[in-house]
Amino acid sequence: AGLSSGQRVVTIQKGLLYRVKGSHITLWCRVSGYQGPAEQNFQWSIYLPSAPEREVQIVSTADPSFPYAIYTQRVRGREIYVERLQGDAARLHITELQDRDAGEYECHTPTTDERYFGSYSAKMNLSVIEDTLSASMESQALTRAEGDSVELTCEVSKATTQHTHLSVGWYHLQGAGDSQAEEILTLSKDFVLRPGASYMQRFLMGDVRLDKIGNTTYKLSIRAVKPSDQGQLYCEAAEWIEDPDETWKDISRKQTEKTSLTVMSLGKDLHVTIASAQSSLSEGDTLQLNCCVAAQNNRDRLFQVLWLLNSSEVATVGPSGVLIWKEEYEERARQGQLQAFKQSDSVYVLIIQEVGLMDKGVYSCSVSEVEKAPGDFQSIQTKLSSGLQVNVKPIGYSMQLSMTTSTAQIVAGDALIFLCEVQGTTNPLSVRWWHRQQHQGLPALLATMERDGSLTLGSAYQDRGTQGSIRLKKTGSSTFTLVISNTSAPSDSGSYRCEVVEWSRGKNWTQTEETTVTVSPLDVGLRAVLISRAASVKYSQSFELFCQLSASYTLEEVPVSVTWQFLPKQPAGDYQELVRVLPGGTVAWGTAQPHFPKKTQLTKAASSSRLLIHGATADDEGTYRCEVGVWSRSSPPRGQPAAVVKSNAVGIRVSLPESKLQVATKESSVESADSANATIECRIMFAQKNSLLAITWYFLPPPPAHATPLQIVRVNYSNVLEYGAEFNSLTQRSRFQSQRVSSDVFRLQILPTNHGDQGSYYCVVEEWLWLADSWYKLGEAESGRTVLEFKLSGKQLDVKKANSSISVREGAEVTVGCLVRGTRSPPSHLSAIWFHREERSGTRPLLHVRRDGSVQYAEQRRAGRLHLRRPAAGDFSLTLRGVEARDAGVYYCQVQEWRPDGAGAAWALQASALSGYTTLTTLPP
Repeated sequence: AGLSSGQRVVTIQKGLLYRVKGSHITLWCRVSGYQGPAEQNFQWSIYLPSAPEREVQIVSTADPSFPYAIYTQRVRGREIYVERLQGDAARLHITELQDRDAGEYECHTPTTDERYFGSYSAKMNLSVIEDTLSASMESQALTRAEGDSVELTCEVSKATTQHTHLSVGWYHLQGAGDSQAEEILTLSKDFVLRPGASYMQRFLMGDVRLDKIGNTTYKLSIRAVKPSDQGQLYCEAAEWIEDPDETWKDISRKQTEKTSLTVMSLGKDLHVTIASAQSSLSEGDTLQLNCCVAAQNNRDRLFQVLWLLNSSEVATVGPSGVLIWKEEYEERARQGQLQAFKQSDSVYVLIIQEVGLMDKGVYSCSVSEVEKAPGDFQSIQTKLSSGLQVNVKPIGYSMQLSMTTSTAQIVAGDALIFLCEVQGTTNPLSVRWWHRQQHQGLPALLATMERDGSLTLGSAYQDRGTQGSIRLKKTGSSTFTLVISNTSAPSDSGSYRCEVVEWSRGKNWTQTEETTVTVSPLDVGLRAVLISRAASVKYSQSFELFCQLSASYTLEEVPVSVTWQFLPKQPAGDYQELVRVLPGGTVAWGTAQPHFPKKTQLTKAASSSRLLIHGATADDEGTYRCEVGVWSRSSPPRGQPAAVVKSNAVGIRVSLPESKLQVATKESSVESADSANATIECRIMFAQKNSLLAITWYFLPPPPAHATPLQIVRVNYSNVLEYGAEFNSLTQRSRFQSQRVSSDVFRLQILPTNHGDQGSYYCVVEEWLWLADSWYKLGEAESGRTVLEFKLSGKQLDVKKANSSISVREGAEVTVGCLVRGTRSPPSHLSAIWFHREERSGTRPLLHVRRDGSVQYAEQRRAGRLHLRRPAAGDFSLTLRGVEARDAGVYYCQVQEWRPDGAGAAWALQASALSGYTTLTTLPP
């Protein structure tokens, strides 16, 4: 699929690669087509064959806390590191490849692009194979006269199952301190002979040759050696493999022991030198010294050689080959410990078997040229070689032991690494490791490694050894390493002792070193502090919270998770989880507050976490805290953390926009005739343009009724009506109606009015505003009161006005009077309304007797208990049956007279009058 120029592409070194265990390997990775800074970051991970779906993080150029615990030590010790080649290219280094490094490697580049487009990672496979390459050559001390020939053989073999090639070469070091080797001649992996620059001419003339003799033997031949050939010679073999990108890579190199070559220049005078393959020995080793005589026509000349130690005579080899030992050396010579002989015309040899301390010193040889004289030999000339210092170290005292540890203080789960290094001996060694826990007496045997490399764990540590938590290995010939992974606190604290035994000729010597370490639990000193720059923020502003972490150990080196928790202003339970940041950087959002992920920015460092919330709303108001979890770094974090700590709580208050609502507060009054309609007005003086209004109408009965306002009706901002309990009957709902006649005027219509409607009316207006994701009430304002008064006609009805009081027991029957006196003309009709005023709820109608004689009950629940006497005769007295406690209060009636108008099509109200007040008191049964 064609890639556009703006598409990110990550490229990694092509696999499958084969590399040998113990070698230094590199893997390159580069990115192209990216946006953002020129310097890109790289993250390396591995998918192990045992868990091919699980990512194990190794190293990152950006985040020091990126490596999983199994790689932390190696990254910190620079055993694994990333080399930046340029801004968009890098190379992963593994300095000592291990078996567990085999797997699928992934190179990932975190995005710096404006949008995701392209590939952000690439993968390749690496296989770790055994290093089977070997190269060996006998270490010698050779002396040759100028013009002589030298032949050296090198044994090279491999047992790799993959297809590989070998290269074999010889190199020359001129001096003991010369670190730059000079190439003599190499047989390349392509089977081509390649001479070094200084040997090119001699190679072309056939004086320098390299021949393969047999399957594994390579021979270097130098004909007519020169003084420039003097020095140390060695053989180096390399094993090569062809990578998938068709390039050849040397996967292993081996060097042999070095051979010392001395070249003597020939002249008329004698030239005498002394040489040894090894000049530093231990008691019991063998010392061989070569005395080299260079002169013309050696074969035709006679020489006498005198061996000297510290200028004292040791032995003499006469011109006829007769050997004479100095007296103090005769016994050792008889036992075969000393030998001296002529090896060739130019080389004389002294051999000392099982050297002792008395054999150390400066050796030299004195060579005298002699000629035959009557009865003896006569010296012609004598030459003394330079001195050769030979050192002999005592066995049992040469060993120097040192013990080091990775760190003296760690936290639980970290690995303890102890190194026990031995110097000054080449004898076989065994080692024992001991551990004494804190506040305990005797140490316990932890592990043993015998001279043959066999391992044994102490009885208390065998289970951990089976789990792979304890490893003991030997690096080289004299370094022992003890690794205790996944440590526990405090059981792994205490003192550790390394006990090394040196063995030689049936004897042994022991040296010990001890060190103390402390393993602390992960919760020691672990603390989380939550900080906010402001406890109160305005609506739509951003605010941030900081979770500061601290511990008695370095948090960058352990896996840490941070969980942000929230307790709403009106909690329904415990804290809710907002978001959790896992050690690997994975972010998991909680489900209790789904609006947070859309508006929250989260960052996490090794010892802090920052929560930035944009556009604060009322839903963000509440209490916040952070919870920190810590795992041990010995394994990838799974399950519950080893230690958890919660921070202090920080409350955040969100201030909503201020309401500027204004409602007319002027007091007013309205006059209404009985049964006429009345209108109460509520005027808005100011409100925000984008707000919605809700209105609630209230009624306050006139004294002596209780002063608690009664809700008539509420119309919310969505125009949904809700009537109060006193006005929820069908009759009342039809009589009281709220209308909005314009953007700033609300009206309450009373259709029609009656005497019970007298009192004060007012409105309460609420201002609502849509903020982010919900409606919020900004504020409310109350209007002035409007008093509703009645205006009666001039004509009066004669209704009995006397007030009275009645006491009646509950369950009994009682009658309250309402009587119209006098006569009326036949065309007129009467109607009446009975009212009941309770102390707490005010006045309410009970029933309405219409002019046509029909009766309408305000509450159907009372209809069966209310009876009228003789309405047709003008007696509207009311009988209550089965009196209840709630029937107590004041009763009165309003009587109205109606007459038809002139056209006869409608009725007109002529007069209205109220009866007297009857106070009813109920008594218990």
